[in-house]
Amino acid sequence: MRSQNVVELSIGGMTCATCAGRVEKKLNKMPGVTASVNFATETAHVSYEPSVTVDDLVATVVATGYSATPPVVEEEAASVETERDPLRDRLIGSIVLSIPVVLLSMIPALQFDNWQWAALTLAAPVVTWGAWPFHRAALLNARHATATMDTLISLGVAASFLWSLYALFIGDAGMTGMKMPLDLFARSVTEQHLYLEVGAALTTFLLAGRWFEHRAKRTAGSALRALLHLGAKQVTLLVDGREQTAPIEQLKVGDVFVVRPGEKIATDGVVVEGASAVDASMLTGESVPVEVGPGSDVVGATVNAGGRLIVRATRVGADTQLAQIAKLVTEAQSGKAPVQRLADRISSVFVPAVILIALGTFAGWLAVTGNVTAAFTAAVAVLIVACPCALGLATPTALLVGTGRGAQLGVLIRGPEVLESTRRVDTILLDKTGTVTTGVMALAGLSPAEGFTNDKLIWYAGSLEQASEHPIARAIAAAAPELSKVEDFTALPGLGASGVVDGRTVLVGRASLLSDNGVTVPEEGARADMTSVAVAVDGQFAGWVHVADTVKPTSSDAIAALRREGLRPVLLTGDAAGPAGLVAAQVGIASADVVSGVLPSGKVDAVRELQQRGAVVAMVGDGVNDAAALAAADLGLAMGTGTDAAIEAADLTLVRGDLTATVDAIRLSRATLRNIKQNLFWAFAYNLVLIPLAALGLVTPVLAGLAMAFSSIFVVLNSLRLFRFRGYSAAAE
Repeated sequence: MRSQNVVELSIGGMTCATCAGRVEKKLNKMPGVTASVNFATETAHVSYEPSVTVDDLVATVVATGYSATPPVVEEEAASVETERDPLRDRLIGSIVLSIPVVLLSMIPALQFDNWQWAALTLAAPVVTWGAWPFHRAALLNARHATATMDTLISLGVAASFLWSLYALFIGDAGMTGMKMPLDLFARSVTEQHLYLEVGAALTTFLLAGRWFEHRAKRTAGSALRALLHLGAKQVTLLVDGREQTAPIEQLKVGDVFVVRPGEKIATDGVVVEGASAVDASMLTGESVPVEVGPGSDVVGATVNAGGRLIVRATRVGADTQLAQIAKLVTEAQSGKAPVQRLADRISSVFVPAVILIALGTFAGWLAVTGNVTAAFTAAVAVLIVACPCALGLATPTALLVGTGRGAQLGVLIRGPEVLESTRRVDTILLDKTGTVTTGVMALAGLSPAEGFTNDKLIWYAGSLEQASEHPIARAIAAAAPELSKVEDFTALPGLGASGVVDGRTVLVGRASLLSDNGVTVPEEGARADMTSVAVAVDGQFAGWVHVADTVKPTSSDAIAALRREGLRPVLLTGDAAGPAGLVAAQVGIASADVVSGVLPSGKVDAVRELQQRGAVVAMVGDGVNDAAALAAADLGLAMGTGTDAAIEAADLTLVRGDLTATVDAIRLSRATLRNIKQNLFWAFAYNLVLIPLAALGLVTPVLAGLAMAFSSIFVVLNSLRLFRFRGYSAAAE
């Protein structure tokens, strides 16, 4: 398999979904090129083989009639935004000139002698200069023997203006004293009717719609732009014990840098010195600061909320977690959901079909009424009211907002096709360790033998285990309120440890270790649902210390929320039945829904077995052992705190290591899909209803232009509602 390069091209000159479809089609015809063009973001996500160059891609787009450039860097983008907006200038000029034209044309009382010539003088700049973007695009389309929404607009504006010129210079409409009544329907117009207000008002409405649409699309992408701006711009490097400030671009893997209280951590790294609390809410959505110390991993763009930290950089630039998040979000926004494919197919044939309908409308009215003006009015209304733009915006704008909002909440959607999967899922498999639980052992109970108290038991065990690095030993040592010095410590791999505490010989470990050393260990007191560690002091059994994996505080509520979403939670773990059952009971999962003692291959088998029974399965995991099951499931969700293998195999990545993020992922994905379907329904219904009404003469060209502009704005505004989506923790308050 040959390697693929990837580039994001900014596409200029696209005015509707049909434009995006044409650019995409041309790029995909190039050998070794796979492209997806997003009208909402005005970008093309292109994968291409080394035999193809970026210049080749740009040349193909230019030959199609559009411009293409690699994305501008941040400084360039900032300067571009400060430049004057030509679309805004055209809109303001068109508004100023169009208002008197519309008033004169629609209010007979204002029509003074020769008013029509004043209206022509005011309307001419609007339908030429104001509407030039539409005319230019239509001419460009004609050169390539294609048609887009701009073709319809240009035809409508030009036809209305040319008809008015004909009526003024050849017909009787230019006579002094001519009055034009307000006509709401095509059948009531007269031979002297002018359409200057149609051309002027239509241009103004559409310019306004395009300007608001442009502003709304920028708002839709604000979440991703905010994400990209989270990173620190400078770093304080520690060189030979001296601090020196440098641009973030100079930071390299292995460099040591200082993070003062309140500062952003410059890049991903590991704490070398210092202790603090780190606020990761901007990146993960997690509101509770995380305590860090020497050896703790930290993520770039998070904020040091406490003491001074010295950090060694482990990842910089495009390898950081922030950069990977931004990449995933961008790729998701560049794709296409299955529900968009129908809209794409319709948009490709829509404009030619509308032109045929308009010609048919003209011929039909002419045959039935013999009124050329009425026939012309109805045909122009059909051209104007038909707008495939809303169809093209329906999916990309919702994806743009939904994935951006997800990034703010710590939910990364790998691609738009994932949205369909979340709708169908009915069963969710939950890995235990690291997903439902913290993966950190903690003291769960004490069973002292006769002659020992809880405090004495944990004091002896903790004092000995403080010298061990084993996770169970650390949990026991951490639970002891006070510790004494241990002497002659000996680790016994697979069995336990021995040593001298306060002059007394202590053994801690398996029951077999104590038995081998002549200690009688009673069976009562050991727990099957926990890890029970036996303790002996000077050859006498002292009791059992029970440790267990700690359930995350939010797991129980999150599982209840998943049930409310219609999902059946199943606990899937390689742990023994006892500990698995204990965790299940703590979080509210029925014993019948616990699958324990499974190897990685067994997790895949569990997924497939449920699928064979007809279930649509989601899998949540965080370890290498979960990667195969995540890939096999209909929907894979990886904890962002887990391994790279698990994240790579998943469809959704949960940046914060909290099961409530799973609830957010499911709910947000479903809300985004629901929003897409609402947009598509509106776009289809709008055209199905208004095109026949326009053909019947029940919609005038002016009203048609207003309705067309509103349809696109409605779709974008409906998508922006996803910004109001509240995460689980906020919704639960």
